[in-house]
Amino acid sequence: MNMEDLRALSVSDLKERMDELAAEGMKLRFQKATMQLNATSRISSNRRDIARIQTVLTERS
Repeated sequence: MNMEDLRALSVSDLKERMDELAAEGMKLRFQKATMQLNATSRISSNRRDIARIQTVLTERS
């Protein structure tokens, strides 16, 4: 996701998306721990997306 897309969303949509990404991040960490994750770059991209959402939420507050 890019910043323009995130800035177009409402606060409730951003929080919902962040919850989804947090759950996905947990699944990715479990897959990595059990050696089932092939694309480890998904973990860092997930973290970056969460950080982008937090940035937009901070800007609005």
